[in-house]
Amino acid sequence: MSLPEDLEREFWQEIQQLEESRRMPYITSVQRIGRQEGRQEGRQEGRQEGRQEGIREGILEGIELGLELKFGSSGLGLLPEIIQIKDVEQLRAIKTGLKTVNTLEELRQIYQQAG
Repeated sequence: MSLPEDLEREFWQEIQQLEESRRMPYITSVQRIGRQEGRQEGRQEGRQEGRQEGIREGILEGIELGLELKFGSSGLGLLPEIIQIKDVEQLRAIKTGLKTVNTLEELRQIYQQAG
């Protein structure tokens, strides 16, 4: 059985494209090393971000406890504002400030001045 010339040409082009798509591309050693270094850097950055988030969560738990112990339920009303703060150092300042402030407004001033 024979195909018309146009169909036969199209058929062979599709076969050629299929064969090319299944070939493994050659990766140079430089490319391979670059990929490995990129993966390693990505893993390290991920671990670092995870540690920072863990530290942030721990500080937030301390702040929550401090607010509740010092100011009761009205103190916990401040928590949604404080949770929005991403800077770990600013959160540490709030936690430390809980020891000396006498009012929620004094505590609020700590993070509003820094923000």
